[in-house]
Amino acid sequence: MAATLTPQRLTLFVTFLTLFTASVQQAENPVPVPALDAFEQEAVYRALELMSGGVPWRVIFPDDLCASAPHGVVCDVFLGEDSTAAHITELNFGFVSDYNSNPPCAPNATLPSWIFSSFPRLRKLFVFSCFAGESESYVTFPDVPAGCGTELEELVLIDNPSLNGSLGGIVRSLVNLRKLVITGSGFYGGLPDEVGEMGRLEQMTLSGNRLNGVVPGSLTNLTSLRLLDLSRNEFDGPLPESIGQLRGLLKLDLSYNQFAGRIPDQIGDLPELEFLDLSYNRFGNYGIPLFLSKMVKLKEVYLSGNELGGEIPEMWEKLGGLLGLGFSCLGLTGEIPESMAASLKSLSYLGLENNSLEGKMPDGFLAMENLGEINVENNKLSGVIRISPNVTTKRLKLAGNPGLCIDRSLTGNRSMRRDSYSYRHELRACDDVTQLPVSVDVHHYALASASVSDGASPYLLIGLLGLILGLFLQALYS
Repeated sequence: MAATLTPQRLTLFVTFLTLFTASVQQAENPVPVPALDAFEQEAVYRALELMSGGVPWRVIFPDDLCASAPHGVVCDVFLGEDSTAAHITELNFGFVSDYNSNPPCAPNATLPSWIFSSFPRLRKLFVFSCFAGESESYVTFPDVPAGCGTELEELVLIDNPSLNGSLGGIVRSLVNLRKLVITGSGFYGGLPDEVGEMGRLEQMTLSGNRLNGVVPGSLTNLTSLRLLDLSRNEFDGPLPESIGQLRGLLKLDLSYNQFAGRIPDQIGDLPELEFLDLSYNRFGNYGIPLFLSKMVKLKEVYLSGNELGGEIPEMWEKLGGLLGLGFSCLGLTGEIPESMAASLKSLSYLGLENNSLEGKMPDGFLAMENLGEINVENNKLSGVIRISPNVTTKRLKLAGNPGLCIDRSLTGNRSMRRDSYSYRHELRACDDVTQLPVSVDVHHYALASASVSDGASPYLLIGLLGLILGLFLQALYS
């Protein structure tokens, strides 16, 4: 049956034909891209010369920088009601990417304040490892001129140890930032209360500086925040309970500071949190926080280095998505719950070292094929370690537990060589009757068994048995 040409189909066909004709005409007669404003072009040259002096930038890139620019310089075209203009939108200095052809920053590189006033449409400023001189050659991050920097969305300063300054000017001037990343630099002082006015901020990463003081309560006004990393600074005092209001947070890293008191239960009100690191602070003896049990989206939790004390609670049923768990140096006592091994099937890393844990190691952990590392060194664990013969890749760290021993039937398993397991000569084979460690190192048994299975001379086994007999007779008559 022939299709009927309805008015609706006719309208659709005419619309399509019009759009197609317009696109062809535009391809044949493209709208010329406007050249970069001469003032901004000169400012780019000056900035490049200050950051990477000695390079003839004007000779290498003599033409319009929107048509041909050094790697890391990005411009865009802005359409207005009466005119079209090109502006610089990104400036990237230092290492930009694996494909970056830019030379490294000069030893005397400087970052001028006019960089914020010369580029009215600048959205991203990225500086990687440009200020790495000695302490006497510190460069201070410039003040942002009043009314400038309002278009900036990303400020990223990475590995610039000789770049210092306070956060006050940044926080008060660059109010529309979505990403604030300052890591491995020399920034000092506190986090200003005005940080709560940066309502568009989605990421704040300030790790590896010299920031100190308490975290202001106004931080919790940043309801768009998805990532908060204040690690490796000198922040102290208690964490504000209002931190639970950052309900969109995916990552919270406050490790290696001096936070004290109790870990706020309100952290448990962060329903989207996937990564939590509070390790190596001064949180007090309040035990492992039970709010963890309801944080079902958690993938990694690290609390190591805080004297929390107490026992490992039974709270793992809903945490099957955990990949990493660090509970070392917490002053923990009691036994390792069997429910941990039963529930945490996806676990890749488990750190329980340097505690006072007792009892046996749950067999379920030793059968996990995805578990990359188990570290229970320097506890008071005892009993038999039985490892699934199918598991050959994990790193098992058991040293410092004199009561632990390996099932003798497994001591010839090649998967138990030192490159896969860390025994440090301390783990013994279990006695067949008492199931307690015997006095001969398990590696001696493994060596003998492996040698015979490889078709080596049986004299090695005879010699080993003779050595054991000699030691026995020596002990008998001494």
